[in-house]
Amino acid sequence: MRNNLFLDSFLDRYKQGELSKRELEGAIFDHILKNRGRFFLLDFSWDECADFLSWFYDRLGGVIDHYRQETGASFTTYMMSVIRYSARDYRRKEIEHRLIERVYWEAAAEDLSVHSAEPAYLEEREAGGEREAREFPVLGETVSNPKQVLILLLKSYNMLSDEFVLRAAPLLGIGGEELLHLVDELRSMRIEQDSHIRNFRERIYCQYYRCKTFMRRYHAAPEGSNRKALLQRRLERAEKRLKNMKDYYKTLKTGASNRQIAKLLGVPKGTVDSNLSAIKRNERDGDGEAPAPVRRRRPRR
Repeated sequence: MRNNLFLDSFLDRYKQGELSKRELEGAIFDHILKNRGRFFLLDFSWDECADFLSWFYDRLGGVIDHYRQETGASFTTYMMSVIRYSARDYRRKEIEHRLIERVYWEAAAEDLSVHSAEPAYLEEREAGGEREAREFPVLGETVSNPKQVLILLLKSYNMLSDEFVLRAAPLLGIGGEELLHLVDELRSMRIEQDSHIRNFRERIYCQYYRCKTFMRRYHAAPEGSNRKALLQRRLERAEKRLKNMKDYYKTLKTGASNRQIAKLLGVPKGTVDSNLSAIKRNERDGDGEAPAPVRRRRPRR
């Protein structure tokens, strides 16, 4: 059973006096480190996760004190949300520190040379997810089409908490363990694609700062000098590359593909396509829009 995967048991033992505050913090630290996939830290390596949790550890005591059970969220869900946002903040600060170092290094070092090679891209970095966590609506007692809801749930795998998955499982006629396993498998299937998307988003972020750096140095260069002309060409190339990177980013699929869901469920891809199309059609009709007319072939003469 997965009861030992939830942090609520640690909190209950703390409230009953079985654990001290320091022991509770240590248990939470160890639990998250061993189960980082469940806290949306899959694209952290083990060492990076340990570094992040060491940074987060100083804030853990305050996080525990701010939890209020009467809000309706379990302690596990509360910690998952806190970890997700803290990881994003940690990544942002790490990226900004590296960017500042690079910008100032280029501003100082490249002034000494006019033939420095311009890399096609800045180095890739692992990135934390920036997607804001969204909680699904409260489920009702029945589900009219469990297959469609299951496919839609898997399509939104990166927004799901374990608690929500376990609540949804009985309504879909599937065991909680089995549904959690499906979500875990999909997260593993998507980890490379998700890491690529986040890495590319950070490279766009880096390219933007490179454009800002070239712009600052261009305005500082003497008018009519060869240096100003060189910086103008570099700035134009950098801005063109930034536009191309943004255009490419728009083509990337940030969610699970229909083919991946079909492979996971062991059904044809067309089954997933048709179910998702039916969901979109029902949503459109529910908003008051008329369904698209069916075109009929004209009879042959």
